[in-house]
Amino acid sequence: MTVRAGTPEVIRPDLDTFGFSEWRRTAIVGAVLGRSVVSSVVRGGLRPAKRKRAMAEGVVDGFETLGPMFVKLGQLIASSPGAFPRELADACLRCLDDVPPFPAADARAIIEADLGKPIAELFREFDDEPLSAASIAQVHACVLADGRPAVVKVQRPEIARRMIVDLRAAMRLARALEKRSENARVANTQAVVRDLYEATVAELNFLIEADNQTRARENLTAFGDNTNVAVPEVYWDYTAPRVLCMERMRGMPLDRFDDIRSAHPEPELLIRRLVKAWMESVAVHGLFHGDVHAGNLWLLDDGRVAMLDFGIVGRMQDEWREFVRALFFASAIDNDFRPVARALRALDLVSDDSGDDATIGRQLAVALGPVLSGSLDKLDLGVVSARLLEFGKRRGASGPQQLVLMGKQLGYFERYAVALAPGWKLGRDLYLFRNIFPAEVAAKAAENDVTLPID
Repeated sequence: MTVRAGTPEVIRPDLDTFGFSEWRRTAIVGAVLGRSVVSSVVRGGLRPAKRKRAMAEGVVDGFETLGPMFVKLGQLIASSPGAFPRELADACLRCLDDVPPFPAADARAIIEADLGKPIAELFREFDDEPLSAASIAQVHACVLADGRPAVVKVQRPEIARRMIVDLRAAMRLARALEKRSENARVANTQAVVRDLYEATVAELNFLIEADNQTRARENLTAFGDNTNVAVPEVYWDYTAPRVLCMERMRGMPLDRFDDIRSAHPEPELLIRRLVKAWMESVAVHGLFHGDVHAGNLWLLDDGRVAMLDFGIVGRMQDEWREFVRALFFASAIDNDFRPVARALRALDLVSDDSGDDATIGRQLAVALGPVLSGSLDKLDLGVVSARLLEFGKRRGASGPQQLVLMGKQLGYFERYAVALAPGWKLGRDLYLFRNIFPAEVAAKAAENDVTLPID
Protein backbone atom coordinates (compact mmCIF):
# COMPACT_ATOMS: atom_id res chain seq x y z
CA MET A 1 0.00 0.00 0.00
CA THR A 2 1.22 3.50 -0.81
CA VAL A 3 1.38 5.77 2.22
CA ARG A 4 -0.24 9.17 1.77
CA ALA A 5 2.06 12.20 1.95
CA GLY A 6 0.47 14.96 4.02
CA THR A 7 -2.98 16.49 3.71
CA PRO A 8 -3.96 17.33 0.11
CA GLU A 9 -4.50 20.98 -0.73
CA VAL A 10 -7.98 22.39 -1.23
CA ILE A 11 -8.17 24.40 -4.47
CA ARG A 12 -10.38 27.42 -3.82
CA PRO A 13 -11.60 29.22 -6.96
CA ASP A 14 -12.90 32.75 -6.31
CA LEU A 15 -16.61 32.59 -5.54
CA ASP A 16 -17.18 36.24 -6.47
CA THR A 17 -15.72 36.08 -10.00
CA PHE A 18 -18.52 36.83 -12.45
CA GLY A 19 -17.97 36.69 -16.20
CA PHE A 20 -19.97 35.79 -19.28
CA SER A 21 -20.37 32.12 -18.27
CA GLU A 22 -21.77 33.16 -14.90
CA TRP A 23 -24.15 35.75 -16.42
CA ARG A 24 -25.43 33.19 -18.89
CA ARG A 25 -25.87 30.54 -16.21
CA THR A 26 -27.66 32.97 -13.89
CA ALA A 27 -30.18 33.74 -16.61
CA ILE A 28 -30.71 30.04 -17.24
CA VAL A 29 -31.10 29.28 -13.53
CA GLY A 30 -33.64 32.05 -13.05
CA ALA A 31 -35.63 31.01 -16.10
CA VAL A 32 -35.65 27.31 -15.23
CA LEU A 33 -36.66 27.85 -11.60
CA GLY A 34 -39.32 30.39 -12.54
CA ARG A 35 -40.81 28.13 -15.20
CA SER A 36 -40.73 25.08 -12.92
CA VAL A 37 -42.42 26.85 -10.02
CA VAL A 38 -45.16 28.38 -12.19
CA SER A 39 -45.82 25.06 -13.91
CA SER A 40 -46.02 23.19 -10.61
CA VAL A 41 -48.39 25.75 -9.07
CA VAL A 42 -50.68 25.60 -12.11
CA ARG A 43 -50.75 21.80 -11.89
CA GLY A 44 -51.13 21.71 -8.13
CA GLY A 45 -53.78 24.39 -7.74
CA LEU A 46 -53.77 27.98 -6.55
CA ARG A 47 -55.42 27.51 -3.17
CA PRO A 48 -53.09 28.63 -0.33
CA ALA A 49 -53.14 25.20 1.31
CA LYS A 50 -51.68 23.61 -1.82
CA ARG A 51 -49.65 26.49 -3.21
CA LYS A 52 -46.70 26.24 -0.81
CA ARG A 53 -46.29 22.55 -1.48
CA ALA A 54 -46.61 23.07 -5.24
CA MET A 55 -44.02 25.87 -5.17
CA ALA A 56 -41.60 23.66 -3.24
CA GLU A 57 -42.08 20.79 -5.68
CA GLY A 58 -41.48 23.23 -8.54
CA VAL A 59 -38.21 24.38 -7.01
CA VAL A 60 -37.01 20.77 -6.79
CA ASP A 61 -38.15 20.12 -10.36
CA GLY A 62 -35.92 23.04 -11.33
CA PHE A 63 -33.01 21.71 -9.26
CA GLU A 64 -33.20 18.37 -11.06
CA THR A 65 -33.29 20.09 -14.45
CA LEU A 66 -30.33 22.33 -13.61
CA GLY A 67 -28.07 19.41 -12.71
CA PRO A 68 -25.61 18.20 -10.05
CA MET A 69 -24.84 21.47 -8.30
CA PHE A 70 -28.49 22.20 -7.65
CA VAL A 71 -29.18 18.58 -6.70
CA LYS A 72 -26.41 19.07 -4.14
CA LEU A 73 -28.15 22.21 -2.91
CA GLY A 74 -31.35 20.19 -2.57
CA GLN A 75 -29.50 17.59 -0.52
CA LEU A 76 -28.23 20.32 1.80
CA ILE A 77 -31.77 21.66 2.27
CA ALA A 78 -33.18 18.15 2.82
CA SER A 79 -30.60 17.46 5.55
CA SER A 80 -31.31 20.80 7.31
CA PRO A 81 -35.10 20.78 7.75
CA GLY A 82 -35.06 23.17 10.69
CA ALA A 83 -33.39 25.89 8.62
CA PHE A 84 -35.88 25.89 5.73
CA PRO A 85 -39.65 25.81 5.26
CA ARG A 86 -40.95 22.30 5.88
CA GLU A 87 -42.54 22.06 2.44
CA LEU A 88 -39.21 22.79 0.74
CA ALA A 89 -37.18 20.46 2.98
CA ASP A 90 -39.67 17.64 2.39
CA ALA A 91 -39.69 18.18 -1.37
CA CYS A 92 -35.88 18.15 -1.44
CA LEU A 93 -35.82 14.59 -0.09
CA ARG A 94 -36.08 13.61 -3.75
CA CYS A 95 -32.54 14.93 -4.20
CA LEU A 96 -31.21 12.19 -1.92
CA ASP A 97 -32.09 9.56 -4.53
CA ASP A 98 -29.58 8.36 -7.09
CA VAL A 99 -29.24 10.48 -10.22
CA PRO A 100 -28.80 9.13 -13.77
CA PRO A 101 -25.30 7.69 -14.43
CA PHE A 102 -22.90 8.97 -17.05
CA PRO A 103 -21.48 6.67 -19.77
CA ALA A 104 -18.99 4.00 -18.75
CA ALA A 105 -16.68 5.12 -21.59
CA ASP A 106 -16.31 8.50 -19.83
CA ALA A 107 -15.60 6.78 -16.52
CA ARG A 108 -12.93 4.62 -18.13
CA ALA A 109 -11.32 7.66 -19.79
CA ILE A 110 -11.15 9.59 -16.49
CA ILE A 111 -9.62 6.61 -14.65
CA GLU A 112 -6.99 6.08 -17.35
CA ALA A 113 -6.15 9.79 -17.52
CA ASP A 114 -5.75 10.17 -13.74
CA LEU A 115 -3.98 6.87 -13.04
CA GLY A 116 -1.88 6.83 -16.23
CA LYS A 117 -2.55 3.23 -17.26
CA PRO A 118 -5.13 1.37 -19.35
CA ILE A 119 -8.07 -0.18 -17.51
CA ALA A 120 -6.86 -3.65 -18.51
CA GLU A 121 -3.55 -3.10 -16.70
CA LEU A 122 -5.12 -1.54 -13.62
CA PHE A 123 -7.90 -4.03 -12.98
CA ARG A 124 -8.45 -7.73 -13.43
CA GLU A 125 -12.17 -6.93 -13.80
CA PHE A 126 -14.09 -3.67 -14.24
CA ASP A 127 -17.90 -3.51 -14.30
CA ASP A 128 -19.24 -0.90 -16.74
CA GLU A 129 -22.63 -0.90 -15.00
CA PRO A 130 -22.29 1.47 -12.01
CA LEU A 131 -23.39 0.33 -8.58
CA SER A 132 -24.71 3.83 -7.83
CA ALA A 133 -24.63 7.35 -9.24
CA ALA A 134 -24.76 10.61 -7.29
CA SER A 135 -24.47 14.31 -8.02
CA ILE A 136 -20.66 14.42 -8.18
CA ALA A 137 -19.57 10.86 -8.98
CA GLN A 138 -20.59 7.29 -9.62
CA VAL A 139 -19.26 4.02 -8.25
CA HIS A 140 -18.12 0.98 -10.26
CA ALA A 141 -17.27 -2.48 -8.97
CA CYS A 142 -13.85 -3.82 -9.90
CA VAL A 143 -11.21 -6.41 -9.01
CA LEU A 144 -7.65 -5.19 -8.58
CA ALA A 145 -4.74 -6.77 -10.43
CA ASP A 146 -3.82 -8.71 -7.26
CA GLY A 147 -7.35 -10.13 -6.92
CA ARG A 148 -8.73 -7.88 -4.19
CA PRO A 149 -12.41 -6.93 -4.73
CA ALA A 150 -12.83 -3.16 -4.73
CA VAL A 151 -15.00 -0.27 -5.81
CA VAL A 152 -13.83 2.80 -7.66
CA LYS A 153 -15.54 6.18 -7.34
CA VAL A 154 -15.21 8.29 -10.51
CA GLN A 155 -15.93 12.00 -10.75
CA ARG A 156 -18.41 13.22 -13.37
CA PRO A 157 -16.79 14.72 -16.48
CA GLU A 158 -16.24 18.50 -16.28
CA ILE A 159 -18.16 18.61 -13.01
CA ALA A 160 -15.67 20.85 -11.18
CA ARG A 161 -15.88 23.69 -13.73
CA ARG A 162 -19.67 23.43 -13.99
CA MET A 163 -20.19 23.42 -10.23
CA ILE A 164 -18.03 26.49 -9.64
CA VAL A 165 -19.92 28.42 -12.33
CA ASP A 166 -23.19 27.32 -10.74
CA LEU A 167 -22.02 28.37 -7.29
CA ARG A 168 -21.11 31.83 -8.56
CA ALA A 169 -24.53 32.12 -10.20
CA ALA A 170 -26.22 30.86 -7.04
CA MET A 171 -24.38 33.46 -4.94
CA ARG A 172 -25.53 36.27 -7.24
CA LEU A 173 -29.11 35.01 -7.00
CA ALA A 174 -28.85 34.64 -3.20
CA ARG A 175 -27.80 38.28 -2.86
CA ALA A 176 -30.69 39.39 -5.05
CA LEU A 177 -33.16 37.28 -3.06
CA GLU A 178 -31.97 38.66 0.27
CA LYS A 179 -32.60 42.21 -0.98
CA ARG A 180 -36.18 41.37 -1.93
CA SER A 181 -37.33 38.66 0.49
CA GLU A 182 -37.54 38.61 4.26
CA ASN A 183 -37.69 34.80 4.18
CA ALA A 184 -34.41 34.69 2.23
CA ARG A 185 -32.77 36.97 4.80
CA VAL A 186 -34.01 34.84 7.69
CA ALA A 187 -32.73 31.68 5.98
CA ASN A 188 -29.39 33.48 5.39
CA THR A 189 -29.34 32.40 1.77
CA GLN A 190 -25.82 33.66 1.09
CA ALA A 191 -24.49 31.63 4.01
CA VAL A 192 -26.16 28.51 2.58
CA VAL A 193 -24.34 29.05 -0.72
CA ARG A 194 -21.03 29.67 1.06
CA ASP A 195 -21.47 26.48 3.10
CA LEU A 196 -22.17 24.61 -0.13
CA TYR A 197 -19.07 26.16 -1.70
CA GLU A 198 -16.87 25.08 1.21
CA ALA A 199 -18.19 21.52 1.03
CA THR A 200 -17.89 21.40 -2.75
CA VAL A 201 -14.31 22.59 -3.16
CA ALA A 202 -13.16 19.93 -0.70
CA GLU A 203 -15.38 17.22 -2.18
CA LEU A 204 -14.12 17.82 -5.74
CA ASN A 205 -10.61 16.59 -4.84
CA PHE A 206 -10.93 12.90 -4.06
CA LEU A 207 -7.46 12.87 -2.50
CA ILE A 208 -8.96 14.92 0.33
CA GLU A 209 -11.80 12.44 0.76
CA ALA A 210 -9.31 9.57 0.68
CA ASP A 211 -7.24 11.28 3.37
CA ASN A 212 -10.32 11.89 5.53
CA GLN A 213 -11.40 8.27 5.14
CA THR A 214 -7.94 6.93 5.98
CA ARG A 215 -7.73 9.10 9.10
CA ALA A 216 -11.22 8.05 10.18
CA ARG A 217 -10.27 4.39 9.74
CA GLU A 218 -7.14 4.90 11.86
CA ASN A 219 -9.06 6.81 14.56
CA LEU A 220 -11.62 4.01 14.76
CA THR A 221 -8.99 1.65 16.20
CA ALA A 222 -7.34 4.21 18.51
CA PHE A 223 -8.67 2.57 21.70
CA GLY A 224 -8.40 -1.05 20.59
CA ASP A 225 -12.14 -1.59 20.37
CA ASN A 226 -14.85 -0.63 17.84
CA THR A 227 -14.11 -3.90 16.05
CA ASN A 228 -17.77 -4.15 15.02
CA VAL A 229 -17.63 -0.81 13.18
CA ALA A 230 -15.86 -0.54 9.83
CA VAL A 231 -14.49 2.09 7.47
CA PRO A 232 -13.27 0.79 4.08
CA GLU A 233 -9.54 0.80 3.40
CA VAL A 234 -8.43 3.24 0.71
CA TYR A 235 -6.23 1.76 -2.02
CA TRP A 236 -3.87 4.67 -2.57
CA ASP A 237 -2.12 3.19 -5.62
CA TYR A 238 -5.46 3.44 -7.44
CA THR A 239 -6.49 6.87 -6.14
CA ALA A 240 -6.11 10.31 -7.74
CA PRO A 241 -7.91 13.70 -7.69
CA ARG A 242 -10.88 12.35 -9.70
CA VAL A 243 -10.63 8.65 -8.81
CA LEU A 244 -11.03 7.01 -5.39
CA CYS A 245 -10.54 3.26 -5.04
CA MET A 246 -11.32 1.38 -1.86
CA GLU A 247 -12.12 -1.96 -0.29
CA ARG A 248 -15.46 -3.37 -1.39
CA MET A 249 -18.00 -3.95 1.37
CA ARG A 250 -21.23 -5.87 0.98
CA GLY A 251 -24.38 -5.28 2.96
CA MET A 252 -27.55 -3.20 3.08
CA PRO A 253 -28.44 0.39 4.00
CA LEU A 254 -29.39 0.98 7.61
CA ASP A 255 -32.89 2.23 6.79
CA ARG A 256 -34.08 -1.19 5.60
CA PHE A 257 -35.43 -1.59 9.11
CA ASP A 258 -37.38 -4.84 8.74
CA ASP A 259 -34.42 -6.51 7.02
CA ILE A 260 -32.02 -5.16 9.66
CA ARG A 261 -34.15 -6.55 12.49
CA SER A 262 -34.26 -9.92 10.73
CA ALA A 263 -30.53 -10.02 10.01
CA HIS A 264 -29.09 -8.70 13.29
CA PRO A 265 -29.92 -10.28 16.67
CA GLU A 266 -29.41 -7.02 18.62
CA PRO A 267 -30.37 -3.98 16.54
CA GLU A 268 -30.17 -1.67 19.56
CA LEU A 269 -26.56 -2.72 20.18
CA LEU A 270 -25.86 -2.13 16.49
CA ILE A 271 -26.98 1.50 16.82
CA ARG A 272 -25.13 1.97 20.11
CA ARG A 273 -21.86 0.72 18.56
CA LEU A 274 -22.26 3.06 15.63
CA VAL A 275 -23.08 6.14 17.69
CA LYS A 276 -20.28 5.33 20.17
CA ALA A 277 -17.68 5.34 17.39
CA TRP A 278 -19.16 8.49 15.88
CA MET A 279 -19.25 10.31 19.25
CA GLU A 280 -15.58 9.48 19.79
CA SER A 281 -14.79 10.98 16.39
CA VAL A 282 -16.52 14.21 17.45
CA ALA A 283 -15.35 14.53 21.05
CA VAL A 284 -11.87 12.96 20.88
CA HIS A 285 -10.50 13.04 17.34
CA GLY A 286 -12.31 16.10 15.98
CA LEU A 287 -12.82 14.61 12.49
CA PHE A 288 -16.30 13.14 12.08
CA HIS A 289 -18.52 11.80 9.31
CA GLY A 290 -20.75 14.67 8.21
CA ASP A 291 -23.31 12.89 6.04
CA VAL A 292 -24.67 9.82 7.83
CA HIS A 293 -27.80 9.30 5.77
CA ALA A 294 -28.73 5.66 5.29
CA GLY A 295 -26.92 5.31 1.96
CA ASN A 296 -23.67 5.91 3.82
CA LEU A 297 -24.37 3.56 6.75
CA TRP A 298 -24.63 -0.17 6.05
CA LEU A 299 -25.11 -3.35 8.01
CA LEU A 300 -22.50 -5.59 6.44
CA ASP A 301 -22.99 -9.26 5.67
CA ASP A 302 -20.49 -10.13 8.42
CA GLY A 303 -22.53 -8.32 11.11
CA ARG A 304 -20.42 -5.17 11.36
CA VAL A 305 -21.82 -1.71 10.66
CA ALA A 306 -19.90 0.42 8.15
CA MET A 307 -19.53 4.15 7.59
CA LEU A 308 -19.08 4.90 3.88
CA ASP A 309 -18.38 8.01 1.77
CA PHE A 310 -16.26 10.62 3.56
CA GLY A 311 -16.83 13.34 0.99
CA ILE A 312 -18.41 15.49 3.70
CA VAL A 313 -16.75 15.59 7.12
CA GLY A 314 -16.90 17.87 10.12
CA ARG A 315 -13.89 19.17 11.99
CA MET A 316 -14.51 20.00 15.63
CA GLN A 317 -11.88 22.39 16.95
CA ASP A 318 -10.40 21.94 20.44
CA GLU A 319 -12.63 24.54 22.13
CA TRP A 320 -15.77 23.02 20.64
CA ARG A 321 -14.65 19.52 21.56
CA GLU A 322 -14.28 20.72 25.14
CA PHE A 323 -17.82 22.08 25.01
CA VAL A 324 -19.25 18.82 23.61
CA ARG A 325 -17.38 16.78 26.23
CA ALA A 326 -18.62 19.05 29.03
CA LEU A 327 -22.19 18.83 27.74
CA PHE A 328 -22.25 15.04 27.67
CA PHE A 329 -20.26 14.69 30.91
CA ALA A 330 -22.97 16.69 32.64
CA SER A 331 -25.68 14.58 31.02
CA ALA A 332 -24.16 11.15 31.59
CA ILE A 333 -22.01 11.49 34.70
CA ASP A 334 -22.73 14.22 37.26
CA ASN A 335 -25.46 16.65 36.08
CA ASP A 336 -23.04 19.54 36.80
CA PHE A 337 -23.38 22.15 34.06
CA ARG A 338 -20.77 24.57 35.46
CA PRO A 339 -18.05 23.14 33.15
CA VAL A 340 -20.47 23.67 30.25
CA ALA A 341 -20.75 27.31 31.29
CA ARG A 342 -16.95 27.61 31.40
CA ALA A 343 -16.71 26.06 27.93
CA LEU A 344 -19.27 28.53 26.61
CA ARG A 345 -17.31 31.36 28.17
CA ALA A 346 -14.14 30.15 26.44
CA LEU A 347 -16.06 30.25 23.16
CA ASP A 348 -17.20 33.84 23.85
CA LEU A 349 -20.82 32.67 23.95
CA VAL A 350 -21.27 34.14 27.43
CA SER A 351 -20.52 37.75 28.31
CA ASP A 352 -18.62 38.67 31.46
CA ASP A 353 -21.67 40.27 33.11
CA SER A 354 -23.94 37.23 32.70
CA GLY A 355 -23.33 35.84 36.16
CA ASP A 356 -20.95 33.26 37.61
CA ASP A 357 -20.53 29.72 36.29
CA ALA A 358 -22.85 28.28 38.93
CA THR A 359 -25.69 30.62 37.92
CA ILE A 360 -25.23 29.99 34.21
CA GLY A 361 -24.84 26.26 34.86
CA ARG A 362 -28.20 26.13 36.65
CA GLN A 363 -29.84 27.93 33.73
CA LEU A 364 -28.27 25.50 31.26
CA ALA A 365 -29.39 22.52 33.34
CA VAL A 366 -32.98 23.77 33.20
CA ALA A 367 -32.79 24.46 29.44
CA LEU A 368 -30.79 21.43 28.28
CA GLY A 369 -30.89 18.75 30.98
CA PRO A 370 -34.31 17.33 30.10
CA VAL A 371 -33.49 17.30 26.39
CA LEU A 372 -30.18 15.45 26.83
CA SER A 373 -31.43 12.92 29.34
CA GLY A 374 -34.50 11.82 27.37
CA SER A 375 -34.77 9.01 24.87
CA LEU A 376 -33.22 9.60 21.47
CA ASP A 377 -36.60 10.12 19.85
CA LYS A 378 -36.78 13.25 22.03
CA LEU A 379 -33.11 14.27 21.65
CA ASP A 380 -33.08 16.93 18.96
CA LEU A 381 -29.73 18.69 18.64
CA GLY A 382 -31.62 21.27 16.63
CA VAL A 383 -33.48 22.05 19.87
CA VAL A 384 -30.18 22.09 21.78
CA SER A 385 -28.67 24.47 19.23
CA ALA A 386 -31.76 26.68 19.24
CA ARG A 387 -31.76 26.89 23.03
CA LEU A 388 -28.07 27.70 23.09
CA LEU A 389 -28.65 30.33 20.42
CA GLU A 390 -31.47 31.84 22.48
CA PHE A 391 -29.29 31.61 25.59
CA GLY A 392 -26.47 33.39 23.77
CA LYS A 393 -28.70 36.06 22.24
CA ARG A 394 -29.94 37.11 25.65
CA ARG A 395 -26.30 37.80 26.48
CA GLY A 396 -25.27 39.40 23.20
CA ALA A 397 -23.43 36.28 21.98
CA SER A 398 -23.30 34.66 18.55
CA GLY A 399 -24.93 31.33 17.71
CA PRO A 400 -23.31 27.90 18.18
CA GLN A 401 -22.49 27.37 14.51
CA GLN A 402 -20.07 24.51 15.19
CA LEU A 403 -22.96 22.40 16.48
CA VAL A 404 -24.98 22.61 13.27
CA LEU A 405 -23.33 19.78 11.33
CA MET A 406 -23.13 17.60 14.43
CA GLY A 407 -26.82 18.22 15.10
CA LYS A 408 -27.76 17.21 11.55
CA GLN A 409 -26.08 13.85 11.99
CA LEU A 410 -27.76 13.19 15.32
CA GLY A 411 -31.01 13.88 13.51
CA TYR A 412 -30.21 10.97 11.20
CA PHE A 413 -29.25 8.75 14.14
CA GLU A 414 -32.55 9.67 15.76
CA ARG A 415 -34.44 8.19 12.81
CA TYR A 416 -32.50 4.91 12.98
CA ALA A 417 -32.83 4.67 16.76
CA VAL A 418 -36.58 5.27 16.80
CA ALA A 419 -36.97 2.27 14.47
CA LEU A 420 -34.27 -0.02 15.85
CA ALA A 421 -33.73 1.09 19.48
CA PRO A 422 -36.94 2.69 20.79
CA GLY A 423 -36.60 4.20 24.25
CA TRP A 424 -32.80 4.24 24.14
CA LYS A 425 -31.40 7.24 26.08
CA LEU A 426 -28.31 8.43 24.23
CA GLY A 427 -27.35 11.12 26.74
CA ARG A 428 -27.39 8.62 29.63
CA ASP A 429 -25.74 5.65 27.90
CA LEU A 430 -22.38 5.17 29.63
CA TYR A 431 -21.20 2.81 26.90
CA LEU A 432 -21.03 5.67 24.40
CA PHE A 433 -18.57 7.57 26.58
CA ARG A 434 -16.34 4.69 27.67
CA ASN A 435 -13.33 5.99 25.75
CA ILE A 436 -14.17 9.68 26.22
CA PHE A 437 -14.38 9.57 30.05
CA PRO A 438 -12.82 6.17 30.86
CA ALA A 439 -12.23 6.50 34.62
CA GLU A 440 -15.52 8.24 35.34
CA VAL A 441 -17.54 5.82 33.22
CA ALA A 442 -15.93 2.82 34.93
CA ALA A 443 -16.73 4.27 38.36
CA LYS A 444 -20.29 5.19 37.42
CA ALA A 445 -20.92 1.75 35.90
CA ALA A 446 -19.63 0.05 39.06
CA GLU A 447 -21.72 2.36 41.25
CA ASN A 448 -24.87 1.60 39.29
CA ASP A 449 -24.03 -2.11 38.77
CA VAL A 450 -24.16 -1.64 35.00
CA THR A 451 -22.34 -4.05 32.68
CA LEU A 452 -21.15 -2.37 29.49
CA PRO A 453 -20.85 -4.25 26.20
CA ILE A 454 -17.32 -5.51 25.57
CA ASP A 455 -17.36 -4.01 22.08
